[in-house]
This record gives sequence, structure tokens and C-alpha cells, in this order.
Amino acid sequence: MVERKPAKGAKKAAARRVAARPRKTASKSQPRKAAKPVLLAGGNPQIAKADGDAPVQVYIAAMPGWKRDVGRRLDALIVRTVPGVGKGVKWNSPFYGVEGQGWFLDFHCFTKYVKVAFFRGTSLRPVPPGESKDKEVRYLDIHEDDQLDEAQFAAWVTQASQLPGWQA
Repeated sequence: MVERKPAKGAKKAAARRVAARPRKTASKSQPRKAAKPVLLAGGNPQIAKADGDAPVQVYIAAMPGWKRDVGRRLDALIVRTVPGVGKGVKWNSPFYGVEGQGWFLDFHCFTKYVKVAFFRGTSLRPVPPGESKDKEVRYLDIHEDDQLDEAQFAAWVTQASQLPGWQA
């Protein structure tokens, strides 16, 4: 019996037919595990830029350790102080603002603290303690064992929400 070799193009055609077959994927009835957000330097969650409460809640849920409780507390205080506050995640930080006015604050995780930025902080009374390279921005750093003065924080949030905000 004589063995015949396939034509030159036959192997390539067979490979294309195999490659063209659809891959099996997980069925739609099987839930997919949500990917856990990557933590950047200082434990800051990497969350895709998006508007709304949902991405902010994903960010807060991904904050490591004691910082998660700080994030929940800050979010609750801001929502309670400014009903209808706008939210979003930009540059891996939750932002808070007022429709038509812009963003008035954000917060960000660092290794040993959570930094709250008031974008028009020099206009607040009293002025928040942390200085910035930006002449208008002021910061409040919250460390693990700090006692947050909720009344003062709410007063700053109220004042900040009434000022023209930062346009991103």
C-alpha cells in the first residue's frame, strides 16, 4: 500500500478549521467570580473610572483593614450631610460633588492613613490642617487610632458642598 502525503495547503486548511471552532465558555447559569481589585501603593484600591454610587462602594469594600471602616464612615457622613450628593471614582479615589457645581472632595488610601482632600479647603472655616502644593486644596489625614470629629467634618462637608467645585 502506498502512503499519500496531503497536499501542501491541506495542513493549513485543517488547522484553520480547528481554530475556527468556538471555544467552550462557562454557561450563563454559572456565576462568575468578580475579580478582586488590585491594591496599589499604600493599599489604595485600583477601581475603574466611573460615575455613581456603585463604583464608590466597590472602592470602599476593597479598602484594606481599618481603612474600610473609615471609608464607610466618611461615605455615610457625606451622604447624610449632603442629600443627593453625586459620586464617582476617578484616579483610583472616590469623589463627591454637587450636580452643576463640580467635585468638592475625595479621599485616598495611603500606607498609614486615609487622606481626605477638600478642593476649596482654604475657603473652609476653620481651615483643615493639611497643607497642599495647590493653593486652594487642604487635607485631613485620618490615622488608624484617630478619633474623627464628626461634627467638624460635617461642617467642612457642608461648607465645601456650597462652594464652586472642581471640574474633572
